[in-house]
Amino acid sequence: MKKINRRTFLQQAGLVTAALAAGMYDQVAARPSSGTAAGSLPSAATDDITFENGRFTAALRDHGRALTNPGMGWTMHFYSNILSNYGSQLEPSDTLDDFPGLSTVYLRVPWAFLEPEEGKFVWELLDTPAQRWIDKGKYVAFRVSATESWLYHATPKWVFDAGATGYDVEGHYLEPDYEDPVFIEKVENFLRAMAERYDRNPHVAFVDVGHFGMWGEGHTVMSTPKHGRSWGLETQKKHIDLYCKHFKNTQLCISDDFAGHDAPGSRFPITDYAFSRGVTIRDDSILVQPPPHSWYHSEMAQLFWPTLPVILEHEHYGGSKERGSWDKNLLVKSVEDYHASFMSIHWWPRILLEENRDAIDRINRRIGYRLQVSGISWPESVKMGEPLEIRSAWSNAGVAPCYRGGHPCFTLKDDKGGIVSALVVDDFDLRSLPVCEAGKTEERQIVSTFRIAPRYADKAGTFFRACKPGVYDLYVSAGMRDGTPVYELPYDGNDGRRRYKLGRITVSE
Repeated sequence: MKKINRRTFLQQAGLVTAALAAGMYDQVAARPSSGTAAGSLPSAATDDITFENGRFTAALRDHGRALTNPGMGWTMHFYSNILSNYGSQLEPSDTLDDFPGLSTVYLRVPWAFLEPEEGKFVWELLDTPAQRWIDKGKYVAFRVSATESWLYHATPKWVFDAGATGYDVEGHYLEPDYEDPVFIEKVENFLRAMAERYDRNPHVAFVDVGHFGMWGEGHTVMSTPKHGRSWGLETQKKHIDLYCKHFKNTQLCISDDFAGHDAPGSRFPITDYAFSRGVTIRDDSILVQPPPHSWYHSEMAQLFWPTLPVILEHEHYGGSKERGSWDKNLLVKSVEDYHASFMSIHWWPRILLEENRDAIDRINRRIGYRLQVSGISWPESVKMGEPLEIRSAWSNAGVAPCYRGGHPCFTLKDDKGGIVSALVVDDFDLRSLPVCEAGKTEERQIVSTFRIAPRYADKAGTFFRACKPGVYDLYVSAGMRDGTPVYELPYDGNDGRRRYKLGRITVSE
């Protein structure tokens, strides 16, 4: 086997200018990503290339850095109920690009702020910060609450004026009767309007079922002892049903506290019901209390994570430290135990990053899915229309499946960055890659046969698409069945469109 060093390989293969227009995104959120600036020369994803028996083999090694991909990552609390926490000190141009793995801006606000008058909505409150992150190719998530401990009318006053029942809690806040028919009617009207605006929006990562319980967390443990009113399973199910009725295309979630804020166990009627409706869970209670009560519901997550993304929210960082509850190693462990796809940034973000950078880096190597292709082999040359065999080894180094799935693709480009051929592996879904414990992966070997510009013979003539012979650059990507890249892979050589350069291949007549 002949080993080729990087300098020799590049001299033999040459470099290619990538075509890098900043781009559109599709229904499953393919995004342009950082890697190669327009007009620059993309490097290869690896310099470990061997040649034997007419074939190149590239060995790729994970660079270990954070990835920003759909359906996973860090969620930044821009509004954490109170509008001044925690995005208020960010300049309009500041989208925390220096926070590795940040994928989503999370907007949690009281209902009254969004609908101060019936039927009159203040969507600007959500759309303004959302657009800042969407402009960077990232995502947004929402929770709208009906009860807040710091705001008397989290449910708009006009709802009670219309006849909805409420319970005053020592003059501090008014809690609605969550099953009152007037309240339910007004909630549904709001959800209808919200869903019309956001349900089919490909930039929305998830929406919390938020109109039940304190802070939208699904519990009344603070208020029930004071006013004596409690609500059961059927009321909780009714709220889940309302959200499911209107958000038909968006991932919904409930707080684990719907089942009880500290109730131990793995299965509960309300979480079983949520799961049956395709509603996932989020745990709002990571590192609220000191060990051994750092969290309560990792067992609950085991029903969900194989098919639905689990969301974690750690306690306000400052408060957790003050109570002696914060432990960065436990934060990392929570991602492993829950098989989490999302983790919150629940504090002033750069303080959290500065004081926990090592743990954040460790989490970024595991959170959600991390698609790897460790080795790829292809022939030195191929004739148009004849079989082209590409062998590749794929694995998932994350804690969760790639829920949206996708397909490997191999792309040939010319020296102007133009796409000469897109070769999609139709018969392998990246969602099927198994999840393994930290430090281990289970590879899937794929042998794919393609034909570039095959000919169709007929008595009327021979037909084939225009394709010139030449020496082309070969790229690998992961994404849609039509070859559109979606997922960032943990390698260099990114052309700016999430295609990763491997080497060269000669295509002849």
